[in-house]
Amino acid sequence: MFTIISMAIALAVAAFGYFQARSFVQSKLRFVDAVQHFAAPLIAGVGAMLIAAPVAWLLPLIGIKTAILFGLGVGAGVSSGARDVRKQIGSGTA
Repeated sequence: MFTIISMAIALAVAAFGYFQARSFVQSKLRFVDAVQHFAAPLIAGVGAMLIAAPVAWLLPLIGIKTAILFGLGVGAGVSSGARDVRKQIGSGTA
C-alpha cells in the first residue's frame, strides 16, 4: 500500500516540477538567451534534484528517487519551455 502511495507522490512531484518549470521558462525567461543553451535543462534539473534531496531524505514516504524524478521533470520542463519559446519567436507571434 505504501509503495503505491510513494509512486503516486513521486509522479505528482515530477509532474509538478515539469509544469512549473515549463510555465516559468515561457513567461519569465522568454527573452533570456541563456535558457536556449543546451546545458540549461541539465543545470536546472541537477540544481532542482540537489535542492529536493534533503527534503526527500527527511520525509518518510519519499526517497532519493523522488528527488531524481523531480530533477528530471524540471529539466524536461525547461527544455520544453525553451522549445516553445523558440517556436513562438520563430513564427513571429509573441
